[in-house]
Parts: sequence; structure tokens; C-alpha cells
Amino acid sequence: MKDSRLKVWGYDWVPDFAKGQVRDFRVRWALIEASFAYEVDHVTMGTQGKPEHLARQPFGQVPVLEVDGTPMFESGAIVWRIAEQSDVLLPPGLDRYAALSWVFAALNSVEPLTGVVGTVQTFVEDREAAERVAPTLRAMAGKKLKRLAGALGDKDYLLGGTFCVADLMMASVLHGLDGLALIEDFPSLVAYRDRCLARPAYQKAMTDQIAEIESNAANYAK
Repeated sequence: MKDSRLKVWGYDWVPDFAKGQVRDFRVRWALIEASFAYEVDHVTMGTQGKPEHLARQPFGQVPVLEVDGTPMFESGAIVWRIAEQSDVLLPPGLDRYAALSWVFAALNSVEPLTGVVGTVQTFVEDREAAERVAPTLRAMAGKKLKRLAGALGDKDYLLGGTFCVADLMMASVLHGLDGLALIEDFPSLVAYRDRCLARPAYQKAMTDQIAEIESNAANYAK
């Protein structure tokens, strides 16, 4: 992969509430950690359902990673493929199956519930209905975060003292909790998230994504 032509697809623009949340940042982060050169292309907002993009991503979403012109979709699958060829993301001697388990845990155990809390808080127009279900959803998400905090314990990272792909994926999910008042009940998770997000590769991935989005904002001004 290191010698392949790599292209990351993201959106050219998103509304302010979505800036920094579009999941191509996960792929960029992994590529930067792995020291893999890549280029970026953009799906014009509003065209993601057109056949050209659906041929790359059948659900009309991002990210997509093209490897020598062949597309791959779903951020978890893409990041794992990158990790398999990176000693930073899968250090020698690391239990790879434990890392893979935690990647799936981030996407299947933590993100669905925390994500639905955000969806109800941000997108449900019937606010009376949202307020009825929010306490139950928040309690369920809190139980997942409590389990995660228990598994992390006093370790710096999920599998011990070394950052790996499991932490990249879990921290990217925890990054999405800003403004939801969920993670603040677990100081060890806040410190863990901040430790991961302080990495230069994350900072560059996020800075680049937001700069590209902001550079296109004038095209969508009403």
C-alpha cells in the first residue's frame, strides 16, 4: 500500500455542526500515522447520491479510499487495512486480534448508542418526543462508557502503554461526543481521549479537513 496511489474522498463542504465530524478524518489520521502519502478528492455536497459516487460507495457516504484506483469504503475497514501495514498502528508484538476486537467495539458497542444520543439531541424536530427518550438513551450510552472506562483502567491505551489502531478508532468515536455531556462523567476517558487526540497525526488530519471545508464555504453561502 505504501507504494500505491492513495486517494481519500470526503465532502467538499458540510454545515458548521458537522465540521470536524466527517469520518474521512479517521482515514487521514491513519494514513498520516503510517507515513503513507495520499491525495484528497471531494464529493460535491448534494451529489453523493449520483451514480458516479455510488459506484465508489453504495450508500452515498464518505469516506472512500481508492488504492490504485480501486475504491474501498467504511472507515473501520479502511483504517484496519492501513494498520495491517503500519508498525505504528499495529506495533510488533501487539495482540492483533485484541486490537481488532477493540476496533469493532468502538464501532459496534460504543458508537451506535452515543451516536443516537447525538442524533436525538440535534436532529429530532419533535422536541417533546426527544426529551422523553433522551434520559433512557443517555443512561444506556453511559453504561457503555462505564464499561469502557473499566476496561481501560489506569492504562494509557487500551492494550497497554502503546498507542495502536484500537486507540485511533476508539478516540475518533469519543471525539464525536463533544457537546453531549456524556464523557465528562468519566475523567479517565476524557484524559484518554485527549491523549490520543493530541497526537500530531490527528491534529494534521483534522486541520486539513476543516481547512478544505472552509475553503469551499463561499460556494454554499445563501
